[in-house]
Amino acid sequence: MNTEDLFVNRGMQIKGVRHISPKEAFDLCGKGALMIDVREDYLNTFKTFDVPQLIRIPFSELKLKWTELSTENAFIFADSVGLYSHEAVDFMIEKGYRNIANMAGGIIDWEKDDLPMKINIRERLTGSCMCQLKPREK
Repeated sequence: MNTEDLFVNRGMQIKGVRHISPKEAFDLCGKGALMIDVREDYLNTFKTFDVPQLIRIPFSELKLKWTELSTENAFIFADSVGLYSHEAVDFMIEKGYRNIANMAGGIIDWEKDDLPMKINIRERLTGSCMCQLKPREK
């Protein structure tokens, strides 16, 4: 399948951004889409998306590293809940990328949907909400 066709009839488009569900993202990763995890390093070591092709580019580094991503690939941007990934997609659209989507719900909904994850229990986080997460004391 041509990666340009991967997002046809998937998710919904709102203000120029395609939003897909975690289940759609998992299916598309199996068909050649690459997932870009834009969570900061301290957030992506405990639980990680288990997909064939995962690239980690923290959102804080995206403006420096975006040129490393080929316009030939289909990309799904993901984070913890879908906020920074949405901003990442907006940024990439400004740079001319078209074959991209935001995964709504992030790893939180990915886990709720019981999709494959890699878990490193030694990297557990602590905090009362997503905005306060930090690594546990070791």
